[in-house]
Amino acid sequence: MLEILYQDDNLVAINKPNGLLVHRSFYARDANQFAIQELRNQLGGQHVYPVHRLDRKTSGVLLFALDKETLVKMNEIFANRDVVKKYYAIVRGYAPAEMTIDYALKNEEEQIQNAVTHFKTLKYAEIDLPFGRHLTSRYSFVEAIPETGRMHQLRKHFKHILHPILGSRPHGCNKQNKLWLEKYGLTEMLLHAHSLEFLHPYRLEKITINASMYPAFSKVMTTLGIEQLPEM
Repeated sequence: MLEILYQDDNLVAINKPNGLLVHRSFYARDANQFAIQELRNQLGGQHVYPVHRLDRKTSGVLLFALDKETLVKMNEIFANRDVVKKYYAIVRGYAPAEMTIDYALKNEEEQIQNAVTHFKTLKYAEIDLPFGRHLTSRYSFVEAIPETGRMHQLRKHFKHILHPILGSRPHGCNKQNKLWLEKYGLTEMLLHAHSLEFLHPYRLEKITINASMYPAFSKVMTTLGIEQLPEM
């Protein structure tokens, strides 16, 4: 059963598990479970309309409209960027304390689109895990706020600055992914949509929706010796 984080007469939000597709996809024809159908069944057949998307491997806050009028209004809010999306990720190496990544990306039609991500490093970690010629491995726990919403934006942006997200494929470090798979059995990507903030389209009040981390992410935090923040 999906964890429902927020629900009213117009909107419902879930904590999407890692590995669950939002809807059917040509690129993942092996899947037979989808967030749209699972949520619809859980709500007794209520139609739900995804307001935005999360990658299959990304967990966290996923928002749905319960009617088409609300969907239109929420699409406008997202299109106008009147929404704050905060993600948590664990990346390879010691990332800058704070940075804005302004790096255009190509979409599926090979068109260039501007893409901007703001992030800050919340914690650094170094563990006794030999990697290449290094006796230890270093990582950063970051909070990222994408200003734009391009496909795989966070994955591509962190790879661009040479701090790929742990567990990301194909926009990651294959050697690090293999190391964590063999050493710790990690198969998940460590990217989590932690929170979503926006004005309710009808009540015009600020709505903040938070999603707790999934077990695999929390386990890696423990392995790295990073104490989870209170709001997690």
